[in-house]
Order: sequence, then C-alpha cells, then structure tokens
Amino acid sequence: MAPYHIRKYQESDRKWVVRLLSQGMAEHIPATFWQLLKLPRTLILLLGGPLALLLVSGSWLLALMFSLSLLPALWFLAKKPWKDYVDTVLRTDMSDITKSYLSERDSCFWVAESEEKVVGMVGALPVDDPTLKEKQLQLFHLSVDSEHRRQGIAKALIRTVLQFARDHDCSAVVLDTSNIQLTALSLYQSMGFQKTGQSFSCMWARLVAHITIHFIYHLPSSQAGGL
Repeated sequence: MAPYHIRKYQESDRKWVVRLLSQGMAEHIPATFWQLLKLPRTLILLLGGPLALLLVSGSWLLALMFSLSLLPALWFLAKKPWKDYVDTVLRTDMSDITKSYLSERDSCFWVAESEEKVVGMVGALPVDDPTLKEKQLQLFHLSVDSEHRRQGIAKALIRTVLQFARDHDCSAVVLDTSNIQLTALSLYQSMGFQKTGQSFSCMWARLVAHITIHFIYHLPSSQAGGL
C-alpha cells in the first residue's frame, strides 16, 4: 500500500483533479444504464414497442431494428446526467478552483497525493442560505482514483472536511450524492452522516430515476476534539 498525504490544492494539480472528476463520473454510467433498463416503463417500451410494430407491420426485421435502436438511446439517457454534471462544474466552481475554494477562509479544496500523483480530492464551501441560524459547510467533489481505493483515502478526506468545519465553528456539514453511488452512500452513513431528503436535479435525472440524496453531519458546539 503506497503512502499518501493530504494537502491543499495547487494550480499544478488541475489536470489530475479534472481527470479524477471526469473518470469518477463516467464510472457511474453503466450502473445508471442497467437501472434504466430495469424500470417498468423501459421494459414496457423494450417489449411492447417491438411487439406493436410486429403486429402492425408483420416484419420481424423492423421489430428487431427498433429494439436495437433503443439501446443506444437508453445509453445516451444514462450518460447525459453525468456528462452534464461534469460540464456544469467545469464552467462554475471548478473553472477556477483557487478562486472558488481558496480565496476565502471558510472554504478549501484538498487533494490526496501518493507517489507524486493526485489520487483523491474533496472541496468544501460555506452553505449560502440566509435562513440558516448557524454556519454550515458543504462537501463537494469527493473522489478517489480507482487504483487507490480501499486504503482509507476517502475517509481521510471526509475527516479533513469535518475537522475544517469544526475549526471554523460550523454547526454541520452537508452533502449531496445519488442513489446510483452505492459505495458513497454506505461510506457516508458509516461515518455518521444522516439522510435528510431526496430530489431530482433535472428532467433527465427523473427519466433515468437518478435520485439526489441529501445528507447532513451534525457538529454540536459542545463537542470537541479530533475526529
């Protein structure tokens, strides 16, 4: 097991961070595709569409071509939410990571480095909600390279965010993940995060049953010490 250490992001890390983001999101496309295939409305389309076409046209070839043409369309639907997410964050907060995360004292972006390579990352920004009575921090973009998983890197990055939140007098850390990311769901719950709700981020997400899960980790002011 190669050693790793966690440090603040530097501009020279950008190519590694963008790669982690893109590859991490792409990993979820097959699971989204298979989930989409199992939806009742998809099964009706896959089975009922060719049958209806066969009854109307009497052509097995047309029915088969219809079925085969559906699969690329379903793959496109499965891919779109993840591609859109990457495109969006690369235009917004991750277009200039230094400016977005390192220009204010209440935000930060860290990377995990192993053998002079960035193998993990996570960011944190204050929750921008004027209705909140206490300061909260939101965790963003947790990702670990597939070849460096099961080494405790993800947990170490999360603990880094939680300790940062403690040091900056935050009452809680919140985050969003999805029903597709089963490993992430298990990880957050094992570390004490509690589910607060769920939603669909967009129409495409609703079509593929891509549910955004909202979590919170409470940091009572009376609690002290490291994690």
